[in-house]
Amino acid sequence: MKPKSTGSSSRATKAKAEPAETAKPNQKQKPKQTPKQTPKQTPKTSATAKKPASKKPAAKAPAVRISQPESRLSLVRRARRINRELAEVYPYAHPELDFENPFQLLVATVLSAQTTDLRVNQTTPRLFAAYPTPEDLAAANPEEVEELIRPTGFFRAKTKSIMGLAAALRDRHGGEVPGRLEDLVKLPGVGRKTANVVLGNAFGVPGITVDTHFGRLVRRWKWTDSDDPEKIEALVCDIFPKSDWTMLSHRIIFHGRRICHARRPACGACPIAHLCPSYGEGETDPEKAEKLLKYEKGGLPGQRLKPPPDYPGRPAAQSAAG
Repeated sequence: MKPKSTGSSSRATKAKAEPAETAKPNQKQKPKQTPKQTPKQTPKTSATAKKPASKKPAAKAPAVRISQPESRLSLVRRARRINRELAEVYPYAHPELDFENPFQLLVATVLSAQTTDLRVNQTTPRLFAAYPTPEDLAAANPEEVEELIRPTGFFRAKTKSIMGLAAALRDRHGGEVPGRLEDLVKLPGVGRKTANVVLGNAFGVPGITVDTHFGRLVRRWKWTDSDDPEKIEALVCDIFPKSDWTMLSHRIIFHGRRICHARRPACGACPIAHLCPSYGEGETDPEKAEKLLKYEKGGLPGQRLKPPPDYPGRPAAQSAAG
């Protein structure tokens, strides 16, 4: 029996020794109170973390996730919401070509191909002073017209177009610009885009103007992946009521020129970034994006020499030749 007692006593001794050994580290682990002290230090850390966090609200929301394929109803709702929010951003949207009558708007729109509206606005005052009516322009000396519109580029082809349409207005329409799409597109140099500009802004007939800005933005917003202007026009007409067409065109073109640029869109300064599935294609830093804004959004002059009264920006300057 002694061996058993000896074994049990030795085990007991070890058992007693083990708590003693474990007790030592436990006694040394008074740092367990440090977690109690860490909460006191944590506010300091979180307070410092709040500094960068305060900048986050200035950044725009991440890109909208679109289910593939997006339902027709979802696309229509998203597109119409973009239009509503753009209406709040650009309540003063308007055609950016200076004109006083349908004839001037028609000629100015033809001249605006492959150049800026600003350059056209700086060029047309002398042109219309010299040739105020279709009859005058149709009978003009082509070389003199070329010299007047040279700043707009492609001046020889444009001279042929505007003199040809002036002659057509004189011969076919009694010197008046027709108010129907089918008549306008038969004029030299006049396509659907130009016809819709004239109809919407000179005659009050709703139309979608699919220029480069319009096409770029509807693709970025995933309304379509087409680059065919007529297909884009048909698709957008089908999404929006007819009464929205003309102003929708102005708002989208305004946004494309001022914020959603072709090469470097100002995503970080975009008021509809939360609706854009292409957010992040451009500059997302708010301060850097702010420096990319153009025209009145960037505190710069607009494109019109004679803008509408409600335009919040400054009028453009006349060219040195003007």
